[in-house]
Amino acid sequence: MTAPLLQVQGLTKRFGGVAAVNNVTFDLAPGRIVGLIGPNGAGKTTLVNLVTGVHRADAGRLHFNGQDVTRQRPFESAQRGLSRTFQIVQPFPRMTVLDNVAAGSLFAARAASPAAARDEAMEHLRFVGLAALAEHPAASLTLPSRKRLELAKSLAMKPKLLLLDEVNAGLNSAEIVAAIELIRAIAARGVTILLIEHLMKVVFSLCDELLVLHHGELIAQGAPQAVAADTKVIEAYLGTKYAQRMTA
Repeated sequence: MTAPLLQVQGLTKRFGGVAAVNNVTFDLAPGRIVGLIGPNGAGKTTLVNLVTGVHRADAGRLHFNGQDVTRQRPFESAQRGLSRTFQIVQPFPRMTVLDNVAAGSLFAARAASPAAARDEAMEHLRFVGLAALAEHPAASLTLPSRKRLELAKSLAMKPKLLLLDEVNAGLNSAEIVAAIELIRAIAARGVTILLIEHLMKVVFSLCDELLVLHHGELIAQGAPQAVAADTKVIEAYLGTKYAQRMTA
């Protein structure tokens, strides 16, 4: 049996008296695309911040690739191959598109030299379809292109696990279809993906498994169709009365 790539054990984070993440436990198997869903304020981004070292957990343990990483800092997370995108895309605006990506290759993936980092960055830009804009300032990009730049930056860190935080937010239908294909292509390279997503079309198109958070707690886990039929999940998204009608 293949060992989990990521093990989350009893993870808890409080802000004041509020438990944003409360005793969450799950494993991520390598090579999977797993969706992390839940209503607004459920604790999804906080959980990603805990996994990547942005926040320090109040309780629980994290193991990544067989190593205890509970106390890691964000730069250590990136260097270990645990990369993420951000819901609000903020590239270095005055740097070129190429140098935005090269920075990840140089400082996280530890490219041999700045020149090697730029060469690697250009490969990532070709992969995401931004090679023609390599020398443009990042501030000049449209939102869909900034989303692709965010993916290229994360790939430059040579991730084993990639955590995607609402990469489709703000995109139109055609752009979402293109983003789904790009995520599939990333997974085909052997990268395990944890995907925060509100669009069920995207979730059901991509995910092998779903995790559902509500009020900071993991309320369901399993195959997408099974999770979608779970009364607790229906209630969390649509309310108690709707869940009662669904099961009547």
